[in-house]
Amino acid sequence: MAELLVALGEARYRVERPFGAWPANAGFVTDVTVDGRGHVFVMLRHDPLLHPADPRIVELSPEGRHLASFGGDTIADAHSLEVDATGRLWAVDRDMHEIVALSSAGERLGGLGERGRPLAPFNHPTDVHVSAWGDIYVADGYAASRIHRFDAAGRPIGGWGVHGEGDGAFGWPHALWTFADGRVVVVDRPHDRVQVFDRDGRHLATWRDFVQPVGIWGDAAGRAYVTDMVPNLHRIEADGTRSGRCRPVLNGAHGLSGTPDAATLYLAEVNPSRITRLVRVA
Repeated sequence: MAELLVALGEARYRVERPFGAWPANAGFVTDVTVDGRGHVFVMLRHDPLLHPADPRIVELSPEGRHLASFGGDTIADAHSLEVDATGRLWAVDRDMHEIVALSSAGERLGGLGERGRPLAPFNHPTDVHVSAWGDIYVADGYAASRIHRFDAAGRPIGGWGVHGEGDGAFGWPHALWTFADGRVVVVDRPHDRVQVFDRDGRHLATWRDFVQPVGIWGDAAGRAYVTDMVPNLHRIEADGTRSGRCRPVLNGAHGLSGTPDAATLYLAEVNPSRITRLVRVA
């Protein structure tokens, strides 16, 4: 069998797929996130009106062994998933207009937004990230073109964005990431760009030269990794310099995650439904 290697700047990665295995499930892969133990949480998307209440989240060991499955009774329309520094999982239940907070064992801890009710305040949200300074940012999303900001207790403390093409406007903000230096970086999928803001929503920069960017993840060094539908994986330095680009998947990755040092990266492929793992080599 062939060995595939890809390059992100000076770094070389071995492509491994499919990574992990789990019991039969009617859903397909939509996102992936990694906690501080190295456990990999895979999110599976279903049509809640047609599919059974199969688990929406699968937990894997660092080696890909199935550990647990949950979320079928908690999440309807799974879109994206994030884990915060305390190990809590934050699941975007897109068409239920809610962000659901879960323990790592799948116990519901709370949420943002009113479940099943649009515009209270979300209208099909797409992504969520808990910042190093404690505030929670939500990309909202398919029908709102707005970034919402909440404090650590879940109280709304503002936001920004309108529908449009100018700085600070969005077609739809499909994904976002926050960095410890205060940057909030937002993927504006239909406008082929990624916008950079400070924590209060002031526009700082725009990164271009993507084709429908989809997902974003950041490493401990402040670099951003962005997937698009070429399908490319881009590595962007904190100053906006593109320092690497490769084609590690067949049809695009809807989400991605990795270890803080970026030695291992995980890409969530929708079609075919699977996780691709990139492992850095000498």
